[in-house]
Amino acid sequence: MNLMYEELARSQHSVRLGEAQELRRGRHVAAARRMSRKAERAAQQARLALARAI
Repeated sequence: MNLMYEELARSQHSVRLGEAQELRRGRHVAAARRMSRKAERAAQQARLALARAI
């Protein structure tokens, strides 16, 4: 009986660990998207500044 509870606890721990990793991955992807958008905006501003200078 005790083994059954240990197995249940182990599987729940594994599921929670997987959920935590998914959350972390999602945050990383969101941050990468934000940085990408910021870089695109900076590149666009640089192109505009160059066009104005010519």
